[in-house]
Amino acid sequence: MFLDATLRSSTQILAVSIDSHADSQQLIQLIEEDGSKVTFPLLEDTGHSVIDQYGLRNPHATGIPHPATYVIDKQGIVRWKFVEVDYTTRPANKVILTALKALQ
Repeated sequence: MFLDATLRSSTQILAVSIDSHADSQQLIQLIEEDGSKVTFPLLEDTGHSVIDQYGLRNPHATGIPHPATYVIDKQGIVRWKFVEVDYTTRPANKVILTALKALQ
């Protein structure tokens, strides 16, 4: 996703999953073998503490969370979110950028 200089200096992207550290490293390696670069932290929530705080645990899939994207301001307030049951459905980059620009 392309962020202009202002958004790059005022935002931070984080990814949270239930994967182990070894699995996260393997994912990074696969992405980078494809010629891309992972430029943000992949955080492991193997105990589901963050996933449960946000109510994302999928009751039909043991421990697997629903995919979600959040825009959280510097005070920790959720300003925009996208939560989906279908893991193949994700918000468009343009939609996320609009939510980020609304914080400025």
